[in-house]
Amino acid sequence: MERQLGQIYRVSGPVVTAVGIKPRMYDIVKVGHEGLMGEVIQIEREKSIIQVYEDTSGIKPGEPVENTGLPLVVELGPGLLKSIYDGIQRPLPVLQDKMGDFIERGVTANGLDREKKWEFTATAKVGDAVSGGMVLGTVQESASVEHKILVPPNAKGTLKALSSGTYTVEETIGTLDDGTELQLMHKWPVRVPRPSKEKLLPDIPLVTGQRILDGLFPLAKGGTAAIPGPFGSGKTVTQQALAKWSDAQVVVYIGCGERGNEMTEVLTEFPELEDPQSGNPLMDRTVLIANTSNMPVAAREASVYTGVTLAEYYRDQGYDVALMADSTSRWAEAMREISSRLEEMPGEEGYPAYLAARLSEFYERAGRVITKSGSEGSVSVIGAVSPPGGDFSEPVTQNTLRIVKVFWALDAKLAQRRHFPAINWLNSYSLYNASLAPWFRENVAEDWNEVRNECMEILQKESELQEIVQLVGSDALPREEQLVLEVARMLREIFLQQNAFHDVDTYAPLSKQYQIMKTILGFSEKAKEAMSAGAPVAKIIAIPARDELAKARFEEDFDTLIGDIQKQMDTQLEGVIKESRTQLGEVTA
Repeated sequence: MERQLGQIYRVSGPVVTAVGIKPRMYDIVKVGHEGLMGEVIQIEREKSIIQVYEDTSGIKPGEPVENTGLPLVVELGPGLLKSIYDGIQRPLPVLQDKMGDFIERGVTANGLDREKKWEFTATAKVGDAVSGGMVLGTVQESASVEHKILVPPNAKGTLKALSSGTYTVEETIGTLDDGTELQLMHKWPVRVPRPSKEKLLPDIPLVTGQRILDGLFPLAKGGTAAIPGPFGSGKTVTQQALAKWSDAQVVVYIGCGERGNEMTEVLTEFPELEDPQSGNPLMDRTVLIANTSNMPVAAREASVYTGVTLAEYYRDQGYDVALMADSTSRWAEAMREISSRLEEMPGEEGYPAYLAARLSEFYERAGRVITKSGSEGSVSVIGAVSPPGGDFSEPVTQNTLRIVKVFWALDAKLAQRRHFPAINWLNSYSLYNASLAPWFRENVAEDWNEVRNECMEILQKESELQEIVQLVGSDALPREEQLVLEVARMLREIFLQQNAFHDVDTYAPLSKQYQIMKTILGFSEKAKEAMSAGAPVAKIIAIPARDELAKARFEEDFDTLIGDIQKQMDTQLEGVIKESRTQLGEVTA
């Protein structure tokens, strides 16, 4: 493309207006003498309006602007895993080597290492007809993930040459009959969803090992979830638990506009975490995108698209990918700032009128699909929302709720009471329950859904009774309702609470979750029988087996213990029933 040079007409923070170039929407341009990277976001007659990804201090009208003619693209190939990028896929360790701890302006770096050589094993054969998304061969990218080298999505033809060997990402590994050269890497524009063959129904759960999530509010593979919550309620710890324990093979974590100290915590903790699936470091299957709140806002807006494009790339290799965006509120704030610089008509609370549309575009890139190569892959998107003051009625939370199917509502009051994860079971919901019901019936237990529904009913009944308890105290309630409160307390303390820092309790398999729920409901049924025999509630809840159940969830041999606990519970309650009947007989006599 012919080189186009124009000049700066106006500067307003990260928004620069240029004249003298004829770009297309979303073209990348180089702004000013330092060649700051920017993206065309609006065209008005001869004026091109650009959002600049770097600090624009000191640049002035009259400085040159060059149009590259290309959109914002990411480099896709081996070397993405274990990497830490900024919002526009510049590797932060490389930037640090170039300029120290503070990022300077006008510095670029390739997303993938150009020097490192990879051992490529060809699986396609010369003469094969190939098209975009088909697998050419494999590279062992990390100890945990085998990287499948794909035909670039827009390429098509017959393989003229392809050979195994050791290559850098830029060297040619083969050619097509039309002369197209194939490499280990290719590029893809971040704002364009990658194509797939077919979208599948969300009927397989993303198993997280977190009891409140899997048991009450499950997320499907390829599904969308939001975790809104105020500061200190545990969003980051919940997302780290999901990254570590969910049965996704690849994790993309976007720190979008978070405070530097929070992002530092993630950057120092993730390399130390051990992947429970393989025993290797968790970073072996993780890509981190760090765009802190003091970085330019335009790059924050781009970071979400960069992250979801990397996630789609691993999905196209046939992997289940979990994408964590922490937090979409900061992304929306970046949009609001750029919108105000563009002097657009503001919507609710100053956010742009297209806020809902942008959120939809992002979340709609989730899904479980049949890839172009015929395998199955998924991208599950979990977005944290940070509403100011924990106010769920603000626009970002409300617009997110219209889009996502799972809502895990974090509650500051639960966090203050040291109830973790601090997810409010009365405000949260999952719209995947019906579509996942057959899977749970087939793979966990025939009556999983009935058990889950019964547990939810008890928790809701407790909420209704709490209002009366606050007025008159629990002793004034009928015995049946006192029992409901006790069973609900067992569900809260034994099932819903989970210690993310305990070696055993941090992860609960579905079978363990089912056993705990079933045992608590079994206690409830037997306790009702004891009450019918005249036993006082105090005697029923004093049985030692209840304490044993609470302790058992921390034990590694839970499966062995639970059978004994159920027998003890039955025996001890039978003893209470017998004693009550004896006493009743004596009184009658």
